[in-house]
Amino acid sequence: MWHRVAPQLAERYTVVVTDLRGWGDSGKPPSSADHEPYSMRAIARDQIEVMRSLGHERFHLVGHDRGARCAYRLALDEPAVVTRLTVMDVVPVGDVYNRADKAFSLSYWVWSFLAAPAPVPERFIDAAPAVLVDFMLDTWPEVKDAFPAEVRAAYLKQFRDPATVHAICEEFRAAATLDYEQDEADRGVRRIECPVLFLWSQRGQVAKLYDDPLGIWREWSDDVRGGPVPVGHFIPEEAPEQTTRQLLDFLK
Repeated sequence: MWHRVAPQLAERYTVVVTDLRGWGDSGKPPSSADHEPYSMRAIARDQIEVMRSLGHERFHLVGHDRGARCAYRLALDEPAVVTRLTVMDVVPVGDVYNRADKAFSLSYWVWSFLAAPAPVPERFIDAAPAVLVDFMLDTWPEVKDAFPAEVRAAYLKQFRDPATVHAICEEFRAAATLDYEQDEADRGVRRIECPVLFLWSQRGQVAKLYDDPLGIWREWSDDVRGGPVPVGHFIPEEAPEQTTRQLLDFLK
């Protein structure tokens, strides 16, 4: 995800890039009936522990998609540690589910599919992981050459691991339950205290489903800026130069 952006940021900043709990080489703890181990609140706590173990008590925070959901939850739960927050191509989970209608159901189908009861989605993905990965990498981006063979192989490797697939599904089950409940409990009560940069795909589902994406985030923070990027969902991989430029301008 960050391989085209992180090296440029590292010329000016110490850059820490983690796999979220359940993804990549990170741990995949057992889940529970309420899916709490894969809630964004639990995953955000991991990130704080990582940063503190490296000696960073306060830091800028940048996330895309699932990472963005972890990032804004962390900023809400632990505002003192986040100096600036960047979220890419998401709106808060409450605004996702509260928007649900026919258009949402057909375009955001992955939210329902992955959140279905275990082991249904896991079995489907385990049987043909390349079908899902190829679909995402072929249809979600606008820049079709953003994913060379070695990058595709790295994505596919994740979905060939049953433990990772189960963890991802648990994360979406937590999104539909605990994450939604926690976001809605915070709505109008807690706000993100640091400046926020919000970038979203001009061609993607956020732009299609929401008339004022920036306005949604302004309901959560007093200092929000950003705009659409003329690419597909994978903003850091499809538009690395623009992503880096906007991040450097925001973080300085």
